[in-house]
Amino acid sequence: MRSMLRWTGLGVAIFLLGAQLVPVDRVNPPASGPLTGVPASVEQTLRRACYDCHSRETVWPWYSRIAPVSWLVAHDVAEGREDLDFSTWATLRPARQAKLLAKIVEEVREGEMPPVLYRVMHPEARLDDDAQSALVDWAERAKALVTPGEPAAR
Repeated sequence: MRSMLRWTGLGVAIFLLGAQLVPVDRVNPPASGPLTGVPASVEQTLRRACYDCHSRETVWPWYSRIAPVSWLVAHDVAEGREDLDFSTWATLRPARQAKLLAKIVEEVREGEMPPVLYRVMHPEARLDDDAQSALVDWAERAKALVTPGEPAAR
């Protein structure tokens, strides 16, 4: 039994050491049309709660350099940028912006964003009721601006 535990431990150690050799893409490409015209309080909320995954201004934490966690972090950032990248906001068509703003409203209201695991690791990203309301109000107003003729939902 001890021999099996020793071999298992050795196998895990070798895997973890070898995993450090697998490169992970942790780059922040240049922004190409950032979000503008956002109230300062909302921008501050976006920066602390959203930008690490949804912009090209990711602050890569120390654990993003240690595999296999680095693989998960890089995957989450790539997926987040693919879904919504505030660094390319100005290049999006109004219809796409409207769709993303509606998604922001829905996911913030339902408590899906920021994700629970991210909030655990980044307590500063938690949205209190005021920040949540301000973010939803901004997104609804912004959606009304990019889709003229449609009243902002309440």
